[in-house]
Amino acid sequence: MKALVCGSMAYDTIMVFEDQFKNHILPDQVHILNVCFFTPTMRREFGGCAGNIAYNLKLLGGEPTILAAVGDDFDPYRHQLEKHQLDSRFIKHIPGEFTAQAFITTDQDNNQITAFHPGAMNFAHQADFKSALEDAVIGIVAPDGKQAMHEHAENFVANNRPFIFDPGQGLPMFSGDELKIFIQQAKYVIVNDYESKMLQEKTAMSEEQIAEQLTALIVTRGGEGAHIYVDGVIMAIPPAPISDVVDPTGCGDAFRGGLLYGLINQKSWEETGRIASLCGAIKIEHGGTQNHHFSLSEFSERYEKSFGSEIQL
Repeated sequence: MKALVCGSMAYDTIMVFEDQFKNHILPDQVHILNVCFFTPTMRREFGGCAGNIAYNLKLLGGEPTILAAVGDDFDPYRHQLEKHQLDSRFIKHIPGEFTAQAFITTDQDNNQITAFHPGAMNFAHQADFKSALEDAVIGIVAPDGKQAMHEHAENFVANNRPFIFDPGQGLPMFSGDELKIFIQQAKYVIVNDYESKMLQEKTAMSEEQIAEQLTALIVTRGGEGAHIYVDGVIMAIPPAPISDVVDPTGCGDAFRGGLLYGLINQKSWEETGRIASLCGAIKIEHGGTQNHHFSLSEFSERYEKSFGSEIQL
């Protein structure tokens, strides 16, 4: 069964600052902020929310279809998708534009400062949603062009398809009223703990009030796991043990790939949350967002070691 993954495709330029941001930012001087972070380590990776989510879902044996818009510089990324047999038929080329670009600086505490150029992403609403939907049983509206996120949500509703609303770093684009509409349209909403606070502030609703309008509200909490608000209770999902924190970039997208897998395969919420948690843990042990690999047997074995129970994939 297919999942339609709507969101950004981007190149991530990742730089590592071998110190802590807090040692170089003076709180009482932020109104005249002028800092330079020396980053001797830099690499360019394939990224974007749609690409990352689809990559992780594919690792689990899922069938993602990507709906996005890209620029003239997309060919290297297209080869990456072909290499991993990811469906790129409905990724629209926008002539004269760059593919979206993220410039990410990470410090020793895994804090991040990101500059993002949307480029072709602003034209993602021109992609052919109707054809891409095909036999998809579920979808996700991940960070993308503002108009695209509105239209994709409306189209999922019009076609009677459940979807996850994942505002992510695009959350500040929307007013409280717009976010309330997304919540009414979606079956599931996923945010991290910081985004949850922003969502509550903008909508003037608590997490419990938001969850009442959904089948489930998922709030990821980094190294503390996740909370799933479902059926009037809060289910605590433990973090999967990790061997080393290498790169936090893309961990949330990996979690979302696992979430989609669990929903498609009608896993319990406990299993779904743990699958998602383990996807994020495996990702954080690798640099970049699409450089980790595992077989289903390897994943199942690690799941059992992490949570003390078996999983059928």
